[in-house]
Amino acid sequence: MRRALISDIHGNLEALEAVLDDIQQQRIDEIFCLGDIIGYGPNPRECIDLVMQNCEVSLLGNHDEGALFDPNGFNIGAERAIFWTRDQLETGGDSAQRERRWDFLSELHRTYRTGPYLFVHGSPRNPLSEYIFPEDIYNQRKMERLFQLVEHYCFQGHTHVPGIFTEGYQFYAPEEIDHEYTLGDGKVMVNVGSVGQPRDGDNRACYLIVEDSLTSGSDAEADGETSAPPSGPTRLFYRRIPYDFESTIEKIYAISELEPFLGDRLRQGR
Repeated sequence: MRRALISDIHGNLEALEAVLDDIQQQRIDEIFCLGDIIGYGPNPRECIDLVMQNCEVSLLGNHDEGALFDPNGFNIGAERAIFWTRDQLETGGDSAQRERRWDFLSELHRTYRTGPYLFVHGSPRNPLSEYIFPEDIYNQRKMERLFQLVEHYCFQGHTHVPGIFTEGYQFYAPEEIDHEYTLGDGKVMVNVGSVGQPRDGDNRACYLIVEDSLTSGSDAEADGETSAPPSGPTRLFYRRIPYDFESTIEKIYAISELEPFLGDRLRQGR
């Protein structure tokens, strides 16, 4: 089984299309999206449509929830982007298209389990909105509590900073491990990075491939039970994909409701 994990697309159509094109070349069996399909970016409708068409599993992100309800805890720029995004979803396309998108967002789950894997947007403690930053490895109390909620392996997004947290309070950025990692007996939390708005200083889109000996649908997906890790090694591969971010930036600049810094940060990878 080769599964692609994408997250934090944030309405960036150019980045999502580039990642999906790369995924098609990687012998991928299925794609999971870990949330925040929308927010910040200029193409929320198109990104939702592509996720609906291509992802077997999709989770709710805090920006997705903000569009569904009232945005809480957002800065002014993010809040304005959410209100603009909501307007785009309420007015774009025909009524059937609008209804399909809203139904899709409203039915997204906060967590998903299959085999030894837990998938969330934020963290195992607060699946929607808790951040786990690399510097949190120095907060032993926080890390202990998080790992108590992980049976084997947890995959998440939300911070837009890819990397691997180990139970021994280590954090490995992709470049420190040559973009590959083999899971072992210890618990890990894995941030898959961001497709549409990387914040680790690398402005290329980021996603993760998980390769294991499991087969799709063979595990306890329905009842939520977990199972032992695969009999063979589980290998992780980070992929960094260049895309035409200048086109995305131009779109953002042209929309008065979207703050210019939302475009600038795409160029900076911050």
